[in-house]
Amino acid sequence: MDCSKLEQSWDSVDGPAKQIVTVLVVGCGQRGQNYAAFALDFPSRMKVVGVAELLSHRRKKMQDLYKLESNQCVEHWEEFLNGKKLADAVIICTQDQDHKAPAVAFASLGYHILLEKPMAVSEEDCKEITKACEDNGVMLAVCHVMRYFPPVVKIKEIIDSGAIGDVMTINHTENVGFWHFAHSFVRGNWRNEASSTFSLMAKCCHDVDLIYFWMGEKPATAITSFGSLLHFKEANQPSGASDRCLSCPVEGNCPYSAQKIYLSNPTKQWPMSVVCDIEDDPTTYKAALEKSLETGPYGRCVYKCDNDVCDSQMVNIQFEGGAVANLTMTAFTKELCERFTRITGSRGEIKWEGGADGPIVVFDFLTQTQKEIRPDLIAPPARTRGHGGADFFLVNSFTKAVATGDPSMIRSGPAASLASHMMVFNAEASRLGKKVINCKS
Repeated sequence: MDCSKLEQSWDSVDGPAKQIVTVLVVGCGQRGQNYAAFALDFPSRMKVVGVAELLSHRRKKMQDLYKLESNQCVEHWEEFLNGKKLADAVIICTQDQDHKAPAVAFASLGYHILLEKPMAVSEEDCKEITKACEDNGVMLAVCHVMRYFPPVVKIKEIIDSGAIGDVMTINHTENVGFWHFAHSFVRGNWRNEASSTFSLMAKCCHDVDLIYFWMGEKPATAITSFGSLLHFKEANQPSGASDRCLSCPVEGNCPYSAQKIYLSNPTKQWPMSVVCDIEDDPTTYKAALEKSLETGPYGRCVYKCDNDVCDSQMVNIQFEGGAVANLTMTAFTKELCERFTRITGSRGEIKWEGGADGPIVVFDFLTQTQKEIRPDLIAPPARTRGHGGADFFLVNSFTKAVATGDPSMIRSGPAASLASHMMVFNAEASRLGKKVINCKS
């Protein structure tokens, strides 16, 4: 579907745009490019007017896509702080540890902020970002995209309808996926706490926020957590294995082999595009990919990396009023980032196995009947549609909020995002300290 027809089709569902929201994009990796692409499909809703990116080939790609002048494409985001305000909002998708400085700086200049999750990697930074946005009266949308995922929205509607009574328990599992964990959290950018953050924050701040969302944003009163780096360590390296997959004599018996993950389909799409991010002729991409695997971090044996984050973790949370929840994060699943959820209530229960189309299974204790419910939100076939369409609904909601001045269109404002991040920090404090954390209000 071409851009004009796609936009006309969405206007018929959502109503016409109130104004074009202008944005700067700070950090043009996969997430930054993904959110920015909304402007390509919906030019009456959003326009990219500047990008900041350290890598020159990414800047060039963004310049060409959005028809920007050279002075609108900068290496360092600080260059946008000089002079007049350049846009309505800024999309910040830098590495996790680099979120605070641009968020606080742009908030102080009156920019509304779409901020990739996690908000930041320390409690102090999260609080500073929240305060900066509140003090300057700007909207903050942390990219808790799961709050915009159609089945998640439908589950919240079912809970709020009273169909299962009062929520008693939530059992929630984040199935990271065996090769995805190896890619992102053993070989990749989120493998090491010193250079990124702990894995519960990097991968499951989504899920803690989901639980908080479904619990009606009741405050947590106590949290415990257990977990460790259980498998991806040198002690588990197979006998005879080499330190790099492409030269490993036992690679054929390893499910985490870089050859299996990256070379079985050597095309420039995720996750291969992370390993080798070049704009080359597709016919030469496989050779470039192989060269990257020979020397780069993604070709390393998963048992000889510099990773230190947990691959297995469980969190137990008690909420005000007594309801409880459990979160399991596991690397060792067939499913890739699919959530398994069971919510029990005083009058019924909900089961969902992570599918974008459901089904959401609701059982009524009184009538002892069961019904399957499907989400009724359907994302259009836009370029920004990852996470089962949740990415689209997130950016659409953010641009509408900015265009109309209505922050209620954002499903997680500064206070809610800070609260769910504090739950994650408390869970990690419990794991490290081997103790129950009694949460402050």
